[in-house]
Amino acid sequence: MKLYLDTSTPTTVLKLDDKTYEWESGRDLAENLLAFIHDKLAENSATWQDLTEITFMSGPGSFTGLRIGASIVNTLASELKIPLYDHHGEERKIILPDYGRGANISAPKK
Repeated sequence: MKLYLDTSTPTTVLKLDDKTYEWESGRDLAENLLAFIHDKLAENSATWQDLTEITFMSGPGSFTGLRIGASIVNTLASELKIPLYDHHGEERKIILPDYGRGANISAPKK
């Protein structure tokens, strides 16, 4: 089963083969993303071990959303020993998020 994940916006998009699921994750992404994926796998009578490859929308987009999503897909691909692709279709050992611009770091207050 192929998994596609996009966490670049407040609406998380998950695809399992030809089925698409959307979740208004908002600020609950880090806490509930794995449960969301697990629940959708279960709805399809599948488990983590049924995943054969992962594709991740690596950006640009939300800094936090991309970091959380990249952490999840990197870990899953590594632990399940399955191929990992960026949204351009290039196979990667790990996904590095593309934020679309440099970090917005404010000056120290002191």
